This record gives sequence, structure tokens and C-alpha cells, in this order.
Amino acid sequence: MSDQYGLIWSQDFMRIPGLQTGRRCRWHAGGVKDHRDGVPGYRTVRVGVPEEPVAAMADEEAWQARSAYPDLRFAGPLFGVAREREQGGWELHRYFGVLVPQDARDSMGAHFRRLAETLALPGERGGREECLQAAGRLDCESIDEVTVLGVRYRVVRADRFVHSGPAGPEPPRPSDPDPGKPGQAGPVPDPAEGFVVDPATATGISGGLLKLELLEALYPADAVPPQVRDDCVRALGTHPGGVLLPPAFTTAELCGGRWKPMQAGTSPTPQDARDTLALYLRVMAPWELNLGQPERAVYAAAAERLDAGRLDDVEVSGRRFRVVRVERLMRIGPDGPEGPRPSDPDSEPPGSPQAQLSREQGGVSGEDEDTPAALNEDTQRLARLFQEEEERRKAR
Repeated sequence: MSDQYGLIWSQDFMRIPGLQTGRRCRWHAGGVKDHRDGVPGYRTVRVGVPEEPVAAMADEEAWQARSAYPDLRFAGPLFGVAREREQGGWELHRYFGVLVPQDARDSMGAHFRRLAETLALPGERGGREECLQAAGRLDCESIDEVTVLGVRYRVVRADRFVHSGPAGPEPPRPSDPDPGKPGQAGPVPDPAEGFVVDPATATGISGGLLKLELLEALYPADAVPPQVRDDCVRALGTHPGGVLLPPAFTTAELCGGRWKPMQAGTSPTPQDARDTLALYLRVMAPWELNLGQPERAVYAAAAERLDAGRLDDVEVSGRRFRVVRVERLMRIGPDGPEGPRPSDPDSEPPGSPQAQLSREQGGVSGEDEDTPAALNEDTQRLARLFQEEEERRKAR
């Protein structure tokens, strides 16, 4: 799990119990519907034979991963924004994958402001005002659903899981899309952007089995606070269906025989995660460890190997790092995707109250907000390392 609960992936108590069948979902083979048991569509797991070669390859790789990486471990929730589609299902907005619901609410407010800018004609003034009013509410209230211009928008959550086995956490698979070049993966579109959250969409056999396993998964009682466990149990009843989202990726380090996540969040593609790791090797590690020039050169050489070979594993100075594949399951109920749970971390209030609270507690006053803060020597050293990295990238 991510470090918000102080856990690491390789601990035995993070292992998900074996598959329990026949309780909450029904199989739906091919396109043939079977309503004899009266189970609603959102609780259906539809399985079909992949027609596209890439999809067939991905399903085969998923089946092989069940043997090589048999354990599934929780890695914490992620959040984003979805809108309800007129033709059914929900569609994810860009930047799905923030760590707290408030960041998703801020993203929703920003979307409404951008939408308002497109409604500039006199006849669209009413729609523009509706968008701005919704954005204003999100500035002041912690609301997770709003209807704007007749469309429902919702803050939604997904749980992360990591496949693991004797060799550690699973790296990216050959079939995972990875179009970005080293150091240039940032602009590559997120595969989750525009993804349709619809449990009626068929999946391969491996995906169907994985979905069933994850839908039955519970946080171990002795590994998380009671409220987290209670909310997890409750979700099995309120949102018994689910959809697998495109995988995400992160970085991990082997520490004392256990793999520990390095990133709080995730990257949308394997190369984006490699770029994150390369930045750590070139900038953050030298800064954190206060490395001299000879040691920095060793870490920089490891980053070069990572870039040149598009590697998923790299070793340097007795340390081992890996790019890790992350599964994501969004739970579905009668009214659509699951929203934030009461126990989900969400400490930051909306922007406007937060700014007011800062002023009341002696924070920076409005007249001093544009005054740059003085940087101490340690921060200046970090700034120099970032500047060197920026110059290196420009030179290439």
C-alpha cells in the first residue's frame, strides 16, 4: 500500500485472500445475456474473446502474470473526475490519479471555468453563468457531485493494486502502451483520459478473473484503521460492480528485502515512470544524500543506462530500483461510479476557506504574496541540481 497507511507492498498481511465465487457477480459470456438470476447489469462481468491481436496478446500476458506474480496487494486509492454520458456509462476526465478528493474537486472547478470561456456568445450567457456558479461553489464547498448544463459530474475513486511474486512486484508488460521517448513522456496523452466507465464492456478471460478477485478484496483488518476497513466492507454492498481502468505505473526500491514505493502517486505510462526514476537518480538522490561529484557521476551513469535501454530495473551503488505496473479498479453501484469514502485522506479544505484560514492563522498577507521567499543553502543546492538537469535536457 502507499505510505499513507505506513505499509509496503511485500508484507505478508497485504496479500489478498483467494478468489471467492458465486456471491456478488454473474458471468456474461460473449454477447448473450442471461437475466434468469435477476442480477443488474452493473454487477455483471462480461467476458468475450479478444478480436484484435493486441488485445489477445494483452490477455495472454495477463494470464501468464497470474503465475509469475500470483499475489495482489493494495496500494491505496486514487481520485479524479467523471461525467455521465448521454448514451450510458461515465467518461473520465484528464489527470485521473490524484491522491486526495480535494485535488479532483479543484480540477472539476477548473474544467467549469474553461467551459465558461467557450460560452462567450450573447445567447450562451446563461450557460456561462451556470458554469461559473458551479466553479464558485467548488471553491467554497467540499461537494463531490454537481450538475452543469444538464450533465452530471462526479468526483470518483479507484483502488490501486500491485501484482507481486517471488521476483518482486510486476514490471510493465510488453503490451502496455509506451509511446513516449526518454525524457519526453510528459506530453503523451494519459490512456485514462476519455476512458468510458461501463461495466457492460466485455473483457478477456484473464481480465474477468482479475475483476472478480479485486471486487472481493478487502483491506486486512490488522493493517488499516477500523474506519478504513469498515468503509471497504460497506463498498462491497453499495458498489458491488466494477471496471478495470487502464494500468498505471510507479517506481519502487528494494529495501531490506522488501519493495518500497518511491512515488506517492502514479505515472500514466511506463516511460513517464522511468523519467521520474531518472530524475531521482540525477537530481533528488544527489541532493538527499549530499553526493560529491564522483558519486553523482555513478548515479548519472545509471540514469543513462535507464534511458538508453528503456529499462524497468536498474542498480546503482548497491541499490535496486524498478518500474512497477499498477492495476486500478473503479467500483460501480446502481447510480454509477463510487465517490470518495469518509475514511479517504482529504485533509485540505477547498481553496477559498483554506486561503482565509491561512490569513487568520498569521499566514502570508495579501500584500506579501508576490514577495519571493529567501532560499536557504540546502534549497539553493537543490535548485542548482534542477538547473543542471534542465540544461542537460536542452543540450540533448
